[in-house]
Amino acid sequence: MEAGRQMSGHHHRRDTCRLCGGKHLTMVLGLAPTPPANAFVPKTDLGKVQERFPLDLFFCEDCAHVQLLDVVDPRVLFENYVYVSGTSPVFVRHFQNYTDDVVSRFQVPAGSLVVDVGSNDGTLLSCFAQAGMRVQGIDPARDIAAAATARGIPTIADFFTPSLAATIRAEQGAAKVVTANNVFAHVDDLKGVVDGIRTVLDDDGVFVFEVSYLVDVFEKTLFDTIYHEHLAYHSVLPLIRFLEANGMQLIEALRVDSHGGSLRGIAQLKNGPRPVGASVAQAVELERGLGLDKAATFHAFAADIAERKRQLGDLLHGLKAEGKRIAGFGAPAKATTLLYHFDLGPDVIDFIIDDSPLKQGLYTPGMHIPVLPGSAIADKKPDYLVVLAWNFAKPIIEKNLAFREAGGKFIVPLPLVEVV
Repeated sequence: MEAGRQMSGHHHRRDTCRLCGGKHLTMVLGLAPTPPANAFVPKTDLGKVQERFPLDLFFCEDCAHVQLLDVVDPRVLFENYVYVSGTSPVFVRHFQNYTDDVVSRFQVPAGSLVVDVGSNDGTLLSCFAQAGMRVQGIDPARDIAAAATARGIPTIADFFTPSLAATIRAEQGAAKVVTANNVFAHVDDLKGVVDGIRTVLDDDGVFVFEVSYLVDVFEKTLFDTIYHEHLAYHSVLPLIRFLEANGMQLIEALRVDSHGGSLRGIAQLKNGPRPVGASVAQAVELERGLGLDKAATFHAFAADIAERKRQLGDLLHGLKAEGKRIAGFGAPAKATTLLYHFDLGPDVIDFIIDDSPLKQGLYTPGMHIPVLPGSAIADKKPDYLVVLAWNFAKPIIEKNLAFREAGGKFIVPLPLVEVV
């Protein structure tokens, strides 16, 4: 297919690997097409049909990178974004520990500049600010960026580019730390982002990024973390080669718990002052052992997903047939993939509870299941709650003790289908 051929006004499919530029791409998983995963709609828009885009996973035979080739216009995905990390206490704690680790590991001097690419509501940068750093956020979600700036975390409402990086360096000096969390998978032009990071990073600075880790996605069948915002499903093997080709060097590959399992990569400029840690070689060994460098491995993954679909579908349709009321808990982006691929619409799930005021009163992308506040559990008395934000299943179940005491049950759909 010719490069970047338009499929619709908001979408095109690329024909090369975004890490190595290779053209030997094999489709290994076809998920049900969905609207953008965060495209919640108000009641007034329920009559409008939401465009659905292909959600197919490809394997690069040249460098083993796993990715979506269908690219939805980032303005459609991010300018009116409704995800904020600060609503989750688990995340606030995670970012606090993250800050402590980076500051102590690299002995970052107080007053150093920390730049966060895709800074969202400024949760991470507020931790760095408390540690005595100067901070600068960049995020294209205009309302979220404005709110962060108003709270004292200066945030530029834009996409990160080499020219923006040059402006920041000229005005504020070089950054000792550049971070990008759950962003390095969202960008079609990763090379441009790395060019920008090289531009703003001090000679002895570090680039720290967190991404959903392909090892966890594969081992735990976390297929619902695949959606249009996540273009790349990173593993260490292709990343080493990609960073090397773009003037940087991966020096650590650490596994962390967030989002069901993430990779925290740490890189420096090529020929930087630090040695490469043992974690890099260990990650490569693990990935090769799992067969993540072979397309056949992902065909087996597709069969596992089909089995989960059968299990959960049988369970929920059986409960519905008995007249049970079923609601969802949590309306994260991943729920859109799960609901579509498992074919669970408003005929199965009556409503979804979510703690974020930004989502309450809206309807889920495409399926149009209403999203309600926690008080709806007591009002509407569902028999079962399907934990769609399964990575927070434990705190969600603990927090809703009254529901359990009244005889309510939880269904956790992934990594295994469980009834609690």
